[in-house]
Amino acid sequence: MIKSQEAILEDILQSLSSRLPGEIKNISPITRGYLNLKWKVSTTAGTFLIKQFNKDRLRKYDRQDLLFALRQQKRLYKKGFPCPNIYLDKDNRLLESSNGEIFMVMEFCPGKIKLPGCLTRGEMNHLGKCTGRMHAILNDRIVGTKERAEFIPPPVKHRMSHWMRVKEETEAKGKMGHIPLIDKQLSLTERIDLDTLGMKDTGWAHRDLFLDNILFHKGGISAILDFDRLRYDYPKLDVARAVLSGSLYNNILDVELVSSFMEGYREHRICSDTVLIEGLRLLWYMESTWWIDADMDQHVGPPIRFLEEMKWLQEHYFDLEDILNG
Repeated sequence: MIKSQEAILEDILQSLSSRLPGEIKNISPITRGYLNLKWKVSTTAGTFLIKQFNKDRLRKYDRQDLLFALRQQKRLYKKGFPCPNIYLDKDNRLLESSNGEIFMVMEFCPGKIKLPGCLTRGEMNHLGKCTGRMHAILNDRIVGTKERAEFIPPPVKHRMSHWMRVKEETEAKGKMGHIPLIDKQLSLTERIDLDTLGMKDTGWAHRDLFLDNILFHKGGISAILDFDRLRYDYPKLDVARAVLSGSLYNNILDVELVSSFMEGYREHRICSDTVLIEGLRLLWYMESTWWIDADMDQHVGPPIRFLEEMKWLQEHYFDLEDILNG
C-alpha cells in the first residue's frame, strides 16, 4: 500500500512530538530532490528540515554506509563547512517512526537553488573553494582510507556488451530515434583506454555534487546538501559533476566558469592539471549507463539534465583538452 505524503508526515510528527524543540508554527513541503520527501518545519525554537528516506531508494544503501556519510557531514559542519547540522538520536542513529518511516531532522539552511549553467564567476569560484575544502577535510586521514573505490570501472568489453543489450532492447521497443545515440556510445566505448583515467587517485567524495544539492545566498554558497552517497571513490568525479552542472549551458561549456571553479578548488586541494579531464571522462564512463537507455525519452526531473550532460561528454570526449585549454 502506497501511503500519501500527508500520512507519512503525520506519522513522523507523532514520533517527533517529544524530540522537536518548541511548538510547531508552520510546515511546508519542499518539492526539490529525487524520491526522498522533505518538509520545512518552523517552530518557536527555530526552523528545521525533516527528510524522509524513500524506502525503495534506501534499500540500495548499506545502512552503516549511510550513517557513516551523515557523521562525516556532521564532522564537516563542526569544522565550519557550509552544510546543515544533523540531529541524530542519542545513539547516533537515524530516526524511525512508529510505522517504520526512516527519517532525520537537520538544520534548515537559507538559500536558493540555481539553474544549471547559470552561475556567476564568483559563485563558481566559491563552489570550487567549497569543493576543495570538503575534499581536504574528508581526506585528512582522520577516518583512514579503503583498499578500493566504490566504482570499479568495468572492462571495456563488458561495457560493449551492455550497450549491445541496450540497443537490442531499444529496437525491440521500436524506439529507433534512440539508435544513433546508442551507436555512438558503442563506437566511443570501443576506443576507451581506462589506463588514462587516473584510477589510483582515490579518496572520500560527496558523489552527488550537482546544483540541486547546492544552496546559494548573497553571491556565494550557503550550504552543500545531501551527503547520503558519500563514499570512498574518486574526488575528481565531484569536480567533474560540479563543473558540468555549473558551467554547461545550451550545449556550450563556459571555460571561464570552469577556470573560476578550478582556481577556487586549488586554494584548498593540490591536484594535477589533468584531474578535470580525467574526471569528466570517468564521469561519462560511469554515468552514461544510468541515463542513456531504451526509455530515456521518459526521463523527468534531474535525469533530463544528466542525459544532456552525457550527450555532451560523448560528443566531446576526445576534444576536452582543446576545449579547456583553448
